[in-house]
Amino acid sequence: SPYLFSPGVKDGRWTVLQLVEALGFSLENTDPRTRGRGIQLLSQVLLQCYSLLQEKEVLHLVLFYESRLQDHHLVIPSVLQGLRALSMCEVLSPGLAVSVLKAIFQEVHVQSLMQLDRHTVYSIITNFMSTREEELKGLGADFTFGFIQVMDGEKDPRNLLVAFQIVRDLIAKDYALGPFVEELFEVTSCYFPVDFTPPPNDPHGIQREDLILSLRAVLASTPQFAEFLLPLLIEKLDSELQSAKLDSLQTLTACCAIYGQKELQEFLPSLWSSLRREVFQTASEKIETECLAALHALSACLSRSVLSSDSEDLLDSFLSSILQDCRHHLCEPDMKLVWPSAKLLQAAAGASLRTYHCITRSVLPLLLEQYTKHTQSSQRRTILEMLLGFLELQQKWGHVEEDESTLLSLQAPVCSVVFSALTDPSVQLQLVGIKALTVLGSLQGFLSSSDLELVVDHLIRLALHEEDSQSSEAAMEAAGSLAPTYPKVFSGRMVPRLEEELQSEREESYQNHCSMQQRCLQALAAVSTHTSIVRETVPVLLQHFQKVQKGTDARNTQDMVSVCQSLHRVALQCQQDAEGCWYFHQTVVPCLLAMAVQAAMQESTHTLLGKALLEEEVLAAMIPVISAATTHLSPELAAQSVSHVVPLFLDGEVSFLPQNSFPCSFQPFGDGECLEAQRRLVALLMAFVCSLPRDVAIPQQEWLLRELLALSCSCNCPFTATTAAKCFAGLVNKHPAGQQLDEILQLAVNRMEPGLVEGPCRTQALTLLLWVTKALVLRYHPLSSCLTDKLLGLLGDTELGPAAAEGFSLLMAESPDVLHKGCHADVRIMFRQRFFTDNVPKLVQGFHGAGPDVKANYLKGLSHVLNHLPKPVLVAELPTLLSLLLEALSCSDRVVQLSTLSCLHPLLLEAPQIMSLHVDTLVTKFLNLTSSPTMAVRIAALRCAHALTSLPTTVLLPYKGRVIRALAKPLDDKKRLVRKEAVAARGEWFLLGSPGR
Repeated sequence: SPYLFSPGVKDGRWTVLQLVEALGFSLENTDPRTRGRGIQLLSQVLLQCYSLLQEKEVLHLVLFYESRLQDHHLVIPSVLQGLRALSMCEVLSPGLAVSVLKAIFQEVHVQSLMQLDRHTVYSIITNFMSTREEELKGLGADFTFGFIQVMDGEKDPRNLLVAFQIVRDLIAKDYALGPFVEELFEVTSCYFPVDFTPPPNDPHGIQREDLILSLRAVLASTPQFAEFLLPLLIEKLDSELQSAKLDSLQTLTACCAIYGQKELQEFLPSLWSSLRREVFQTASEKIETECLAALHALSACLSRSVLSSDSEDLLDSFLSSILQDCRHHLCEPDMKLVWPSAKLLQAAAGASLRTYHCITRSVLPLLLEQYTKHTQSSQRRTILEMLLGFLELQQKWGHVEEDESTLLSLQAPVCSVVFSALTDPSVQLQLVGIKALTVLGSLQGFLSSSDLELVVDHLIRLALHEEDSQSSEAAMEAAGSLAPTYPKVFSGRMVPRLEEELQSEREESYQNHCSMQQRCLQALAAVSTHTSIVRETVPVLLQHFQKVQKGTDARNTQDMVSVCQSLHRVALQCQQDAEGCWYFHQTVVPCLLAMAVQAAMQESTHTLLGKALLEEEVLAAMIPVISAATTHLSPELAAQSVSHVVPLFLDGEVSFLPQNSFPCSFQPFGDGECLEAQRRLVALLMAFVCSLPRDVAIPQQEWLLRELLALSCSCNCPFTATTAAKCFAGLVNKHPAGQQLDEILQLAVNRMEPGLVEGPCRTQALTLLLWVTKALVLRYHPLSSCLTDKLLGLLGDTELGPAAAEGFSLLMAESPDVLHKGCHADVRIMFRQRFFTDNVPKLVQGFHGAGPDVKANYLKGLSHVLNHLPKPVLVAELPTLLSLLLEALSCSDRVVQLSTLSCLHPLLLEAPQIMSLHVDTLVTKFLNLTSSPTMAVRIAALRCAHALTSLPTTVLLPYKGRVIRALAKPLDDKKRLVRKEAVAARGEWFLLGSPGR
């Protein structure tokens, strides 16, 4: 065994030559099998000890192994292993690498060897090429010819990947190819296009795509292959095989990166003819895309060649052919070749600035003329979409150059066409016009100041007065896109107009008035994409908020929510700009807090003014505004802000608020019914403190946590108690580990435990338990398992059980306002998987031991956990859980049914083999649930019935007739969405087992 000899060689007890002498009997034996075993043993030792060999030892070993290449074929594999070991020696004498390779080329018929032995030969060549490059180059083209003989006829994909890499290195490292360029091309191109399907359960993991990319890298590695490769690509392009077409097109695109005019000249007409035919005739989107990419690459290649060549300019003649074959189709906006022609022209035009000028010089005037000539909106839309494609290409080249640009010379007609589209009755034409307007605005120096004013006027009209919401929204998006480029125009012209509309008290219906106000608010938010504009829009939005919050009816509530939604959008748009973010924060947050405090105090003193602001809906809308205004603050500015906000809630310190003359003191954590309104504002405190970066210290944090804890356990208002619990949880999640955290958590447990057992505040205690558990589960805190066990215990409680089961959804789902990564919470990446592993066995055990009145709670909790689990994890655990999921479908609780169905749907698609074992039960359960009284359950059941068709056909065929008959009933369902799902599901079942499916 080599393991007996190798240690002796490694520690110097034996030299390799002594080992050779010891093996002398075997190495010189007349029986080839015995000789083979002796050489095999020596080679295995060398593979372990090659780095310890001396130069003289290597020389003798090489000579010995070379001589053995003429030995019996049974010996050759072991000889090659020994040479592979020697090829890795650093002390190999000059000339030996060449000697070894010459011997292999002359003595070994490589393709008659086994796969592993052929791979060994490729490894020897690779080793020598990486360490003895100059020596091998001394062989000249003989080395290339020798390798061609070695590779010729190779079929194994493992070896081909290595062989292709050797060819790439031959070319990239400039080895001499001599007269063997065509032979080298032939020996590699014979595999094109690659036709390989890996066997099932292939341990080597080689995919067809690996071979395709490796071969493509060879074929596209040198212009010397062009005269042989281009005819081959044209031949495959003209074949009927889709995969061959795709491979040819992608290879052509790759070749264009290194080819020049000389290589392409002879083949350009044939290439253009093939590309044009494919784009005009193909039904495959993939082939069309690759054709356009290849045309783009050809045009770019010819453009590069023009810059570096004094020979004939092929680019002009090539573009002339494209224009001649495509231009006339643009005059037929209703014909099927108009779009293929436009795409071909745009692909060529996008290749270089020169191709762009050449093509647009011919095409743009034609498109403008056609737009004027045609009067139907559908035709105009097609023409404008084509024009838009060329305008978008101009963006690629940046500013418009006066001397060459066709576009600049056509400024007036282009603007006229785009502006006319904006006033057309057709919404679809308007939408294309708005896109074109955005592109024109992005072209530096294209629009004059008077054009810009007209642009803004059009956008205002569309945003506010266009009946169709699509055009209105698109105009707002366009305003937001253009505003950073022209901030003065938009802040000076658009913002005042929007403010005027917002404040107007015209005589119009209540519905129209609300719609106009809504659009004004949305437009003000949309245009706030530059800090200078934000400074104009934010005061307008806040002023409107102050105006509407003085009312008391439902209309005022909705108006305030709308303002908050606009402020939230502005906050999000400011987040990446430090100056805008701080301006928004220090302007909006104190103002919202001041208005809320004022309203709460007026409520405390029994004044009706401002009551709408304290509605849950309004406070809930203010939370994301304050949160978004806080999450992106720098730690220094966040610390400055927190030093004002926390004392406001703990000490009633109102001096930093604008208009801070209030009728009484602010005591949100105080006792008494009259302070109920003030306590509701803890929601705004939550929005602020739970969005701060983790490294910002919160003043008086322990006091604040105690106050929040007390409020969450004792407050009778569910909204206030819940927000206090969420705020407490958000702070606990970010709190540094240590004694202080342990103490506050113990305090929380001490407050929760008696509250959960009995008394009027059981629901509040459960809410606190859920949120604190979530905060700790997310950060892997040790106490989380103890709290989860308490929650599991509550599933058996007849009063709190359903709410506790629903709480598992809260634990697993993403929370929108606190405890998510966006607000800097401590969220570990695998928390759901860990929760599943720790708690699902307990849920299953609890289910089996529970009474019939609470079993549904365990199923509901389980379905929530499974619903939020990453699908690969769920599929892996499916065999152990499937029977329980099927039992859950029989539960009468519609939440359990819905959760279970939504859990099963992806599993039907991703684990069909496992699911097919239960097909009888699945079919029965799904069909029963299609008659559920709950619409959402009917829809989910029909989707699952549809997904069943992904199971093996042979398993499903016995159920085909039964399912088709059962699915006839929901076709007449009174709800359209149910009917739609029934049609889709029944159609798939009808097709089951049909040919070609």
